[in-house]
Amino acid sequence: MKFAIISAGEGSRLSQEGVQVPKPLVRLNGEPMIDRLIRIFTDCGAEEVVVIVNNLTSLTQEHLNRLETKVPLKVVVKTTPSSMHSFYEMSPYLGKGKFCLTTVDTVFREDEFKEYIEEYKSSDYDGMMAVTDFIDDEKPLYVSTDKKLDITGFHDSVEDFLQNEANQVQHAECRFISGGIYCLDGKSIQILQWCMEQGMSRMRNFQRQLVADGLRLKARPFSKILDVDHASDIVKAEEFLISSTK
Repeated sequence: MKFAIISAGEGSRLSQEGVQVPKPLVRLNGEPMIDRLIRIFTDCGAEEVVVIVNNLTSLTQEHLNRLETKVPLKVVVKTTPSSMHSFYEMSPYLGKGKFCLTTVDTVFREDEFKEYIEEYKSSDYDGMMAVTDFIDDEKPLYVSTDKKLDITGFHDSVEDFLQNEANQVQHAECRFISGGIYCLDGKSIQILQWCMEQGMSRMRNFQRQLVADGLRLKARPFSKILDVDHASDIVKAEEFLISSTK
């Protein structure tokens, strides 16, 4: 199983708040965020890790070139307008089998992530999305599910769910948000290509198309998933990681 990291953003909010290094190199308890993900993916049996970085600064690319890894590391260098475009640039290297894709700033419990990967490896779902009911995001993507936690839709708000789906899908509820971690298979790549051809943008629109095309997607709850978008998030993430190991 391959793993992929979207790491091509500019990290402009962090830099405006005085953080001097690119977002992937921000350290959480002494470990750069991108190193942490690669280490966890390796522990989960990754056969290869694919990373996309932007070409606005060479610092992250130079860091990855020096990094000693136990699995092959493929680095794609390209500045893209969105995470969905970054995903598209990496897609030729992901093959036709199952893979896991995440943004570089997702912070989660390692034990929960490993259980999630093992569950997806043995499942017959087309995709399994990490979700959480912990909401600390400026623009969360809400995920509606049925009683079996099969995903029924992706929504910009709970109100959007109530207006557009609540009366259409029996027993659907909307209590989770996306954690920015996606386990998918080769079917999703075909849909991604179609989305690009149609001029779509944003990962949430791609995810909506997965549902529209009838892919079977499962929601996999995590206790908490954090994003590091602001300098204050670094402290929150470090405290969360320390508490999760106790």
